[in-house]
Amino acid sequence: MSEVLPRCKVGTGLEISRLVTGLWQVADMERGGRVLDLEAAAAAMVPYVEAGLTTFDMADHYGSAEEIAGAFQRHYGATYRVEFLTKWVPEPGQITRDDARVAIERALTRLNRDQIDLLQFHTWRYADLSWLDGLLWLQEFKEEGLIREIGLTNFDSLHLKIALDTGIEIATNQVSYSLLDRRAAGEMTEVCRRTGVRLLAYGTLAGGLLTDRWLGEGEPSERLTWSQMKYRRFIEAAGGWERLQEVLTGLASQAERHGVSIANLASRYVLEQPAVAGVIIGARLGESEHIEDNLRLRDLSLDDEAERGIERSLTSLAPIPGDSGDEYRQAPFLTASGDLSHHLSTFPRPYPVRNRPDGRLIVDTGTRWEGLAGFCRAIRDGDRILVAGTTATHGDKTVGGGDAASQFHFIVDKIEAALLSLGARLNDIVRTRVFVKRISDWEAVARAHGNRFGDVLPVNTLVQADLVGEEYLVEVEAEALLGTVGAAHLLDHE
Repeated sequence: MSEVLPRCKVGTGLEISRLVTGLWQVADMERGGRVLDLEAAAAAMVPYVEAGLTTFDMADHYGSAEEIAGAFQRHYGATYRVEFLTKWVPEPGQITRDDARVAIERALTRLNRDQIDLLQFHTWRYADLSWLDGLLWLQEFKEEGLIREIGLTNFDSLHLKIALDTGIEIATNQVSYSLLDRRAAGEMTEVCRRTGVRLLAYGTLAGGLLTDRWLGEGEPSERLTWSQMKYRRFIEAAGGWERLQEVLTGLASQAERHGVSIANLASRYVLEQPAVAGVIIGARLGESEHIEDNLRLRDLSLDDEAERGIERSLTSLAPIPGDSGDEYRQAPFLTASGDLSHHLSTFPRPYPVRNRPDGRLIVDTGTRWEGLAGFCRAIRDGDRILVAGTTATHGDKTVGGGDAASQFHFIVDKIEAALLSLGARLNDIVRTRVFVKRISDWEAVARAHGNRFGDVLPVNTLVQADLVGEEYLVEVEAEALLGTVGAAHLLDHE
């Protein structure tokens, strides 16, 4: 068995191939009710493994991808050691320990394994604070030995850091990263550099649109795969099809100079970026395989001229907006359907809402402080919502550890959850009051406030205060006013 590239260590000891074979196309191949032959698809994995491509990425919702991997393990596991990376993508709403165990045991059964090499967690909305519960349960099951490493998928840099500061042992974050989409090169890379988290890059070939196949071609008109539908939206966000052709033309000259394909060049560029452990290249098992072409990455190294040429090719592109994973959480939704309709039907309220006898609506978040002191988290009176002083408390844990900015960001998520439950959004906030325990934290917290409210611009006060509870570094209260602006989006998802 040959090795394609030096293998990469992620977490505390898991080694993966730097070229990861992605099985998301299984779901597309099974579109319309078709079911793949598990044994034949498993046999189609063998050439990848024998070429040194021993790492496969899949998910609980990629059709029968996990079952195919399990069939491979059953028939070829004694001969080959491979790495199975999978995902858990729970529905929005409460996540219990039993939910996590069921998801893990289902994956283990499908994969025919006693331990998951890397389980990657996705959440749809950070204001559903159950995302943290899910990770805390995964941490427990990692310590139990059912999971070797914990990964994230489509997390932004803020919430990756919150998870790390709360003590979750995160090995990887799988994010979109390509010549068209370089969001991960910013703050995400900085967080990874500081913490040792590694990035797994998907979308590197934009669903096959960033390859020689589309050089000089018009926009595709035939039936598109889900990946192509998705990355067409990325191309539009980056400037459109003509801009893509400019990029492909520039890349083609550099690819020809190196004797490789555009796909090779695009993949190698991302592989050489800081914090990137591997790129995930999709495969249609038994139908479309590019093993030989992918192996050419083994000897490809980008010199200064190639890097300058690539950068020149990208100058006409508009940057993809936001942070990693935002395409699943806010407009513009850069998904196959342009929204979340093929993923979700609705979002539940983060917190239950109660009617008071006087007609006001209140939200409780269940912290020990609410019961002890006799107050609610938020109250709505007409179009006005008041949110109580809020700390980074979640159950019996303090989120964010000793990092004031991480505590602040979790507090804002918690405030957003209360607002969503009462029919409002962060954009409706007109006042914030921020209390910091250590005056030395003022700038970090102020910058965090600017990150979350820079487009909202509420009136704000920040003062030092001796907060109750040694572990709390920040407390925030807020006021929101819906008025005519807010009335249009009451309970958008209900």
